[in-house]
Amino acid sequence: QVQLVESGGGLVQAGDSLRLACAESGRIFSTPAMGWFRQAPGKEREFVAAISGSGGYTKLVGSVKGRFTISRENAKNMVYLQMDSLKPEDTAVYYCTAWSGPWHIGSPEYWGQGTQVSVSS
Repeated sequence: QVQLVESGGGLVQAGDSLRLACAESGRIFSTPAMGWFRQAPGKEREFVAAISGSGGYTKLVGSVKGRFTISRENAKNMVYLQMDSLKPEDTAVYYCTAWSGPWHIGSPEYWGQGTQVSVSS
């Protein structure tokens, strides 16, 4: 059974940085594509970032380009989301996700429990 466990969330001020980490276990594919989604209060869940199984291809939603970076360490079964220049509108629950194959096609099959990120102005 695939498990995704997020860590690194918290309360910060605008302009600060945070790094989210996600530990993946029980994979059914050796190097699955992984990503991050977020859901702000009263809003729908939205895609934030994804990275291919090899780590060679990444995708970011426009609102975080230039501020967020997604990366992974396959040897440790970890994926990270480095968030710089945080804004109050980045406040949300952030979910680690994984696909069952090496590419982030369609919706991810696996989701973590989420970690709260709160950015004060």
